[in-house]
Order: sequence, then C-alpha cells, then structure tokens
Amino acid sequence: MTFGNSRRRAHLSAKLRAPMSEHPLPPAPPPAPAAAAAPVDLQHFLQIFSAVMLPMFLASLDQTLLAAASPAIAAEFGGLADTPWIALGYLIASASTIPLYGRLGDRRGYRPMLLAALALFGVGTTLGGFAGGMGTLVAARVLQGLGGGGLMVLSQALIGELVPPRERPRFQGWFAAVFTLSSVAGPVIGGWVVHGPGWRWLFWGLLPGVAFALWRVSRLPRRAAAPAAPDAPPFDGVGLAGFVLATSGTLVWLTFAGHRFAWGSPTGLALAGAALAGWLLLIGHQRRRARRGAAFLPLDVLALPGLAAVAGTIVVFAGAMFALVFFMPVYVQLGHGADAARAGLALLPLTLGMAAGATLTGRVVARTGVAGRLPPYGLALAAAGAAMLALLPSTPGLRALAMGLCGLGFGTVMPNAQILVQTVAGRERLGAASALVSLARALGATFGTAVFGALAFEALAGEAVAQPTGAAAVALTRAFHLGFGVLAGVLLLGALLATRMPRLALGPRGEAAAAAVGPAGAD
Repeated sequence: MTFGNSRRRAHLSAKLRAPMSEHPLPPAPPPAPAAAAAPVDLQHFLQIFSAVMLPMFLASLDQTLLAAASPAIAAEFGGLADTPWIALGYLIASASTIPLYGRLGDRRGYRPMLLAALALFGVGTTLGGFAGGMGTLVAARVLQGLGGGGLMVLSQALIGELVPPRERPRFQGWFAAVFTLSSVAGPVIGGWVVHGPGWRWLFWGLLPGVAFALWRVSRLPRRAAAPAAPDAPPFDGVGLAGFVLATSGTLVWLTFAGHRFAWGSPTGLALAGAALAGWLLLIGHQRRRARRGAAFLPLDVLALPGLAAVAGTIVVFAGAMFALVFFMPVYVQLGHGADAARAGLALLPLTLGMAAGATLTGRVVARTGVAGRLPPYGLALAAAGAAMLALLPSTPGLRALAMGLCGLGFGTVMPNAQILVQTVAGRERLGAASALVSLARALGATFGTAVFGALAFEALAGEAVAQPTGAAAVALTRAFHLGFGVLAGVLLLGALLATRMPRLALGPRGEAAAAAVGPAGAD
C-alpha cells in the first residue's frame, strides 16, 4: 500500500516538472446533464440570497469591523498589549470549528446547523457589547468565533444544496461581491461607529442583522440530511482538541512573553516547551489518523507535490494581511493622532487593492489559461509596500500608496491557490483540499497577528500605553516601523516560497483538467 502511494506521488511529481506540452492530465469528465433543473427565478433567487448571503456578510464584516476599535477599548479597559486577543480569540475559535460544522452539516442538515451557528454568533455579539473588561470581551469574541466558523462554510454548503449546478456560478459571483463589500465596508463602518456612538455599538449594531438572518434561514425549505456512509470514519475529536491546545499555548507564549513575563523566565520557557510538545504530539497523532483517512488536519493533501508550498504561501499572505488590518489603525491613531474614523479609512487602499488584484488575477488566468504564475510577483509587490511603510516618512499619501501596493499583491494569492489545490488534489479530495486552504488561511491570520503584536509591543519596552504622547508616541512609531520592516522580509520569503507553487495550464473552459508546467518560477 505504501509502495503504491509512493509510486503515485512520484508520478504526479514528475508531471509537475514536465513542460507544458508533455504529459497533459486527462481532461475532466463532462458534467452529468442536469435533470431538467429549472432556472432559479427572481423570487427564489431573492429568498436564497437574503437567507444565505447575510450570514456570510456578517462573518466577513466581523473580521475587520473591530480593526479601528483597539485604542478605544484599551483606553477603557487598559492593556494595549493584550488587544491582539480581540482578534485572536475569534480566529482560533473560528478555525477550530470549520471542519466540525462541515461534518455536522453533512449529518444533521445545513439549515439547522446554520441556525445554531447564527444563534451562537448572536449570543457572543450580545455579550461583547456588555463586556466589562478585556477578559470578558475576549470570551465574547471566542463565542462569536464558535458561531462565525459555521457561517461561511454552511452558507456555501446551502448553495450547493438549494441551487442547481448550472445556476451556482451566478451565486458564486454574488459571494465574491458580498465578501469584497464587507471587507471594504468593515474598517470604514467600524471607524465611524467608534468615533461616534462608541465601540460597543460595533456589537449591538450587528444584532438586527443576526435576527433577520435567523428569520430568513428559518424560512428556507427543510431538507433531510444525507445518510452517513457506513464506512465513514469518526470525527477526529482528539485532533481537534490537540489543535486548539497547541495553537492556544503557542499564542499565549507569543503574546504574553515580554510584558507579562520575560522570554527566558521559567514561565516563558515552560510555556514554550509545552507548546512545542503539543505540536509534536498533534503531528504524531495526525500521521497515525491519516493512515486511516480520518485526520483533523489534511496531511494527505499537504503531501501532494507542490501543495506544501501553496499552503505556506497562504500562511504568509494571511499573516501579513491580518497584521496590517489589525495594527494599521492602531498605528495611525496612536502614532499619528488620527481619530477612529480616519484610521478606518486608512485600510481602504488595502481592501480596494485586494479587490483589484483578485479581479486582475482572474482575468490574467482566464486569458493565459495558466494558474500559479502571479503569486511570486504579487508577494514581492506586497513586500515593497511593507518596506515603504518601514522606511519612508509616514504621510497619508505614502501610507495609502504602500497599502494599495500590499493589497494589489495580496489579491494575486487566493484565486491561484484555490485553483492549484483543487486541481492537484483531484475531485476525490475536494473536501480535504478546501479544509487545507481554510486552515492555512486561519493559521496565517492567527499567527501573523500574534507575531506582529509581540514584535511591536516588545520593541516598546513597557511603553505600550493606550494614549501615548511625546516620547511614548515616538517609541510606538519606531516599534511599528520595525514591525513593518520584518513584515517586508517575511513577504520576500513568501515570494520565494511561492516560486515553488506548481503552474497549471487549465482546460479550455477552466475545468479541473490541467497540464502541469512546473514551478511558478520556471519559464
């Protein structure tokens, strides 16, 4: 069995090194003809759109809505260096529950599971508005994340359940539009709300949307859950728990060391050792589970030629993007005296650049028929933008240009990564391939936020105050410039890693058939 798997991997690896004209992969079989599925009329479209798109909008909006609120929250509760946990609590909980919601949706139905996820998200949102301290606020964000992890994945699953295959591209286009709108609107709305009625309304203002989404989803037709396959492996609960513990332990060490305890103190060393032991135990457990095809982490997909480089590139992209989303408003407010509304606007060049980069990437891939070429150049462009933030005078115009370059470069990564992972993994591993992309993005976002925060606040050397003036403001600016410089270096390494991504020549209609043409850096 192992010998056969090794031969298949070697065969695919050889194909990925071959020139475009050699060894084309067999074309994908034509889709089965639709069984006289009627097109979705306007009334049915609006019913599905209002029910499915709103949960996705809430999940996407909530990732950036609080970006401009950290200084205001720190001024009220204290502990500026602890504010990264406002994002980290949500991201850890969301990443941990994505595979769980997929499995429960398959077994119990997507509609009831989406209702449960919305209810949990709503409870966390309510508690967040009434939080009386940093600890209770982070706990509320964890509850939000436990529900938010299901909003995106279950919304997409409901599209597959309720919409005929021929109509799904229409909805996927709306998915992209809603995601872009929420990404652009989140920082702007968040800045205005913090500057006006206050940061608590960032939570309370979501509740009408949650209530409306609950009502609309409850009106969707009930569908019986698909019967479980008799040979389906049990869910890897031990792997899920190990993933949460290893991730949380590492993040506690990264974010608390340097200001709660010294890096080399017994506490710091003990936490670092426990985190390392947790990761080693988790990887060993996952390898054993992978042999039975029942691992929480998609290690079998990661072992396919080229996909480790794709996953690593996603981690670098997501880490850099979320570091900028979370910390740029802090930098603009505390280092340059901007109010929350202007701090939210500082993220607009990034989000608009990402939308432009993704659109341009889609057109280039459609015109050339080759996926995987642009990410090395995109991450190099983002590295140039981060270097501008680190080295040039911090004027509003230069910041906007630098953030726009970062966004334009970031926009090249995910469209290519999705195509490459799904194509190389094959149809029989599409679920595991989607899990790999989601987990890589979530891990990158989580650790990027934590590492940038640890680096910047460590450089402040105890001067991380919520309202710095004079020397403290200068120290904060220097610390963030150091962080931007390190970010530029990481993005350059990501660009080098992206050259190891496979380049795939797509079929005439963009289906999953491809000819392997080698790494992205090979021409």
